[in-house]
Amino acid sequence: MNDSITVDAARLPLLLRELRLPTVAGLWPQFTERADREGWPSARLLATLAELELAERAQRRIQRHLIEARLPPGKTLDSFDFASVPMVSRAHVTALASGEGWLDKRSNILLFGPSGSGKSHLGAALGHTLVENGYRVLFTRTTDLVQRLQTARQALALESAIEKLDKYHLIILDDLCYVRRDQAETSVLFELIASRYERRSLLVTSNQPFGEWTSVFPDAAMTLAAVDRLVHHAVILEMNVESYRRRSATNRQKRPLSDNKRDKTKETADA
Repeated sequence: MNDSITVDAARLPLLLRELRLPTVAGLWPQFTERADREGWPSARLLATLAELELAERAQRRIQRHLIEARLPPGKTLDSFDFASVPMVSRAHVTALASGEGWLDKRSNILLFGPSGSGKSHLGAALGHTLVENGYRVLFTRTTDLVQRLQTARQALALESAIEKLDKYHLIILDDLCYVRRDQAETSVLFELIASRYERRSLLVTSNQPFGEWTSVFPDAAMTLAAVDRLVHHAVILEMNVESYRRRSATNRQKRPLSDNKRDKTKETADA
């Protein structure tokens, strides 16, 4: 290697760091060596390093967005028990998880079912896959977001707070009906729904049908307006099955007495 090549190679780490190309900075020695050995054209070497940089950058972006999404851990489509919710089609959910069509149209998804039916798991699983497919998602308990927006309203910054949420292609509002209209200014929830209408998407989970949503919004007219905006472009999934937690408890009670004795013996030994 002549002196000029040695100098150029020595400068490369600094240049690549200034250009913010960490993947190329880490991989160029082994790929240039391979290119020299195998006689690659210079364009092939450059394209290979650029593709690796872009792939790594995309992976880092996904990891950032997964952290930002605040999704509950372990709630993925692979861990969702579709057999326990037969009215929900795996194929349909898989298609929704691609984001194609409904997110581009700013449509919504509404998940209904009793507590413990898997609504939150399914909503989080959809969010997780959507992030992996390049979308930005926020998962939040509805009560938590209402409190955030109430605080913003008190600071005369509600409009700005809602605008900041526009960066998310999808907001998952979990357990909407846990919000109660006796909380101060729950109309902020309606303002969020109205703001995102036909602009950005929402996924809402609820253990109560629309007729019971009058317990959430300050009056019947606002309830009707909120429901109208949510359902205008929406996919509605009914998950009317027995609570997973209740089924688990029932199955434990049905187990043979000998099994229960073994469990108790094991618990005593583990104590």
